[in-house]
Amino acid sequence: MRAPTTEQRHVLRARIVLAAAVGLATREIGRDLDTTPTTVSLWRIRYAQEGLDGLEDRDRGGPPALYGEKTDAAIRKVLDSPPPKGFARWSGPLIADALGNVDVQYVWRSLRKQKIDLAGRKSWCESNDPDFATKAADVVGLYMAPPKNAIVLCIDEKPSIQALERAQGYLKLPNGRALTGHSHDYKRHGTTTLFAAFEVATGKVKAAHKKRRRRKEFLDFMDEIVATYPNRRLEVILDNLNTHRKNDDWLKRHPRVTFHYTPTRASWLNQVEGWFSILQGQSLTGASFTSVAQVKEHIDAFIKAYNEDAEPFVWTKSKVHQRRVKGRRLRDL
Repeated sequence: MRAPTTEQRHVLRARIVLAAAVGLATREIGRDLDTTPTTVSLWRIRYAQEGLDGLEDRDRGGPPALYGEKTDAAIRKVLDSPPPKGFARWSGPLIADALGNVDVQYVWRSLRKQKIDLAGRKSWCESNDPDFATKAADVVGLYMAPPKNAIVLCIDEKPSIQALERAQGYLKLPNGRALTGHSHDYKRHGTTTLFAAFEVATGKVKAAHKKRRRRKEFLDFMDEIVATYPNRRLEVILDNLNTHRKNDDWLKRHPRVTFHYTPTRASWLNQVEGWFSILQGQSLTGASFTSVAQVKEHIDAFIKAYNEDAEPFVWTKSKVHQRRVKGRRLRDL
């Protein structure tokens, strides 16, 4: 009764029992505790018959629940089927209509309970490469234990970088909040393709701008890279783009260069992809350009500044698994 965390309904019941223990009558206890004699009598009898357990609430009767685990399973089964014609995805009302006998409010409660987010969207890319393990181990091995006296480079292209001209600046909203923005209208001034080589040991980037993304441009860039590292062994990590393959004649002329290919549909193993994300987020998104030459100058300035403080990516994942995402069904949960 003295505990500050005890619920007041339990405090009242304890007071009734203690007052009865000192010999007070039911009506007298009711007056002292400002409750009815019926309430006092109830808890006196319950305590006398069951002890402290009698002071707990009993399960109250009521109509059986309309919905339960079977309903939740039915909702998951609906989500595994295609949405109605004309709709891109399921919604709460659509699920309720499909089931026919479930209230839409319960549909929403069930989805929340099962942590199913109808609005959240994710995409995935699965590798079906039969040699996934071998290729992934080769690439990861270069990251975790690079060969001595060799430079490990991650090379790829970022095509179709657009020179978009649009008004931009800070906007002050009526509520006083200021934020950056740009106009919806824009002008196109052409595109450029960026070839980039990410040095795994230092994090520095060497890049070149090309008009197109053909084999010729790729091998020209490789010639530039070889000239940048004279008399050094180069271990080059590439994805499976067709221009990166079938370059045996060029490799014969450059015996110090070895190409290593990521597994099919696993270009995320190439560290230069992470650097491209940095370039996009810190340099290109939201910028305005009046010409392709300005885009090139802008990117070159970013690369120069980036290389001054460049640090290598810390690769810690020594094992990479070929996971399967397709075939998972909510109905199996």
